[in-house]
Amino acid sequence: MTNKRKIINDPVYGFLTIEDDVIFDVISHPYFQRERNIKQLAFTYYVYPGATHSRFSHMLGALNLMNRAIEVLKVKGVQISDEEAVGVKLAILLHDIGHGPFSHTLEHTLVDVDHEKLTSLFMQRINSELDGRLSLAIEIFEDRYPKHFLHQLVSSQLDMDRLDYLSRDSFFSGVSEGIVGTERIINMLNVHKDELVVDEKGVYSIEKFIISRRLMYWQVYLHKTVIACDTLLHNILKRARYLISHGGITDRNGNPIIVSLALSDFLSHHYSEQDFYADATLLDRFAQLDDADIMVAVKAWIFSSDKVLGTLANQLVSRKLPAIRISYEPYTPEMVATLQNRAQLLYALSPEESAYFVGTGKLENHAYNFNDQEISVRFKNGKCLDISEASDQLDRPFLEKSVKKYYIFFPKELTL
Repeated sequence: MTNKRKIINDPVYGFLTIEDDVIFDVISHPYFQRERNIKQLAFTYYVYPGATHSRFSHMLGALNLMNRAIEVLKVKGVQISDEEAVGVKLAILLHDIGHGPFSHTLEHTLVDVDHEKLTSLFMQRINSELDGRLSLAIEIFEDRYPKHFLHQLVSSQLDMDRLDYLSRDSFFSGVSEGIVGTERIINMLNVHKDELVVDEKGVYSIEKFIISRRLMYWQVYLHKTVIACDTLLHNILKRARYLISHGGITDRNGNPIIVSLALSDFLSHHYSEQDFYADATLLDRFAQLDDADIMVAVKAWIFSSDKVLGTLANQLVSRKLPAIRISYEPYTPEMVATLQNRAQLLYALSPEESAYFVGTGKLENHAYNFNDQEISVRFKNGKCLDISEASDQLDRPFLEKSVKKYYIFFPKELTL
């Protein structure tokens, strides 16, 4: 009989203990094991070399924090049954399983489906294979279970997902601004009228959490080099789709360039959510995709007979990235047209082809969302206030402020 009680050594938290048989079975499932090969932060390692950690480690880390949160809430008298504890742990363990290669970078690029929808589909499939042992976890994940606070532990503005990724991404990137008092925040959690709240003593830790998350977005998640890589990969796959729909991708000798069957399938078709419900095998084909499929293909496309695809692929693999300029004002169509004309001359391109090398986009970052599971602080007298009212640092105007920036990308050989 297999020993399903395991200890995992995690660099962020130390030893993590797997105590439930069903959790071990889920971790052992091929769908979950696939997450080892999907980077949590996509191309962020092009900026911060240590940021190569996987979705797999993040999901285990979030599970560890959920264990601690359940322990804390039980000590405070919150009623959580053993069945509910396992259910909410499974929900957080699987909360990111619907991500495709390179996580958020390629969402809606390979398939036109939110990763949350794919997560539900994966959970339902695993549930059918494990004789319904994930049914409660699915109810909690989809916020259909009567105890709403359990869903908030999985998905809210103060969930175990965010607490782990801030700590983990800070640890591996080396960006200290992301360090938050995770242990203290969890110890300050409570439940009031079926809502997850923070005890009054934790208000300063929440202030730091919100500010740290805002800083991490600008310094890590929306770093201009990361945006350059993301844009480049998007355009590579866009060009690959175009070529496949117009006869295929060949090398300079006219021979077809072969990529994995799964990637070829998703580049050849534009699958929607309805397609996943109509074809049960589609989810299995999606589960075959990870970062390796993408990078092996990109390396092969360097030798494509198509100048656009070959140039873009070489730029990504060689880290010869486009220049990125960021502004608080949108770049004008005239400026884009001028740079596209110059890119045409530089690479001997058609007007349509130059759009792969010059374009614009928008970045947006806000510290807090008043329409998404607001963070409530509970005072000793039982009164609960939103963090914007409880804090003497983070007033509503600050929290409501959404910072928008605009960027333009173009070949580094050109000047703006």
